[in-house]
Amino acid sequence: MPRPYAVAFEAVAITATQDLFEITPADDKPIAIMGYTLDKVGGAADAGDAQEEILRVSVVRGHTTSGSGGSTPTPVPLSGIDTAAGFTVEANNTTIASAGTTTVVPFGWNVRTAGRELWPQEMWIWASQANTTICLRLGTAPADSLTTSGVLYVMEYP
Repeated sequence: MPRPYAVAFEAVAITATQDLFEITPADDKPIAIMGYTLDKVGGAADAGDAQEEILRVSVVRGHTTSGSGGSTPTPVPLSGIDTAAGFTVEANNTTIASAGTTTVVPFGWNVRTAGRELWPQEMWIWASQANTTICLRLGTAPADSLTTSGVLYVMEYP
């Protein structure tokens, strides 16, 4: 039976392009990204029109070299009775994953508002061990530091 997980980072100062989340699926356990949230903490730094920014965000998969410079958050089962996730996660890697990729979905995030996307099941973005990694990438550096929290929702299949 598939198991849903949330992976989060909280109150991280973002000043550069980065992989907000980098997921490496476990052997024979494909995953699907169900959606994400990105929230600027505090809200005062970019409250005026002059500070408004729309940053490029994308989902990419297929890198063979992992990124670095971030953290390794633990996926949390959304059901209290599920087991630990088989996939591994890195968050806020300022050296992005590299060596081969496919951009699956590009979009923008207006930092004055929360970025919230929960996709219907037929729009989930899939990856397996054959794809090596799948990333939610911030492709544009903010003009000034943004203290941000984020959650990635991931379904893992046995």
